[in-house]
Amino acid sequence: MITPDATSSTHHHYLTLALNEARKSPPKPTNFRVGACLVTKDNVVLTTGYTLESPGNTHAEQSCFVKLAQQYSCSEVELGRYLHEHVADEIVLYTTMEPCNKRSVGNISCVDRVLALKTREGKQVIGTVVVGVAEPETFVGVNEGRGRLEGAGIEVVVVPGMEEEILRVATAGHDKNGGANS
Repeated sequence: MITPDATSSTHHHYLTLALNEARKSPPKPTNFRVGACLVTKDNVVLTTGYTLESPGNTHAEQSCFVKLAQQYSCSEVELGRYLHEHVADEIVLYTTMEPCNKRSVGNISCVDRVLALKTREGKQVIGTVVVGVAEPETFVGVNEGRGRLEGAGIEVVVVPGMEEEILRVATAGHDKNGGANS
């Protein structure tokens, strides 16, 4: 169980795990390399994920949900109920970058995916989202995801101290003008 004194080191530990996942993502000029992991309140890692791990233009959080749905033989729609009933009361999402609030046409945002994970009673399964950095405005402008998550009762914790490394990994494949590296 996460204790108040251990919270900072625990957050750093799981953000480091997520950052190691982000490093697995292929560098591209059109997306950020992000890593994520889902952890129970009892510090059990359920899964990890990274950008483009799953087929399609998948984000790190989405890859976590896809993998868990496959592991538990349920749909992403059923995943929240399954996790609540069989795995944990509440889950913490660690992600190197704030979950996106907008995606290109045909893709569900990571914020919408998090908000969709609910118990039968309608309670959010993910109670806390821990992030290393806010999403830069590079692709979608101002990200209003944090506000939407907090409005749904999900605590959003921004952990300082890893921003430089997270952004270095996230933007590999980008040049300083936002294009591809030569």
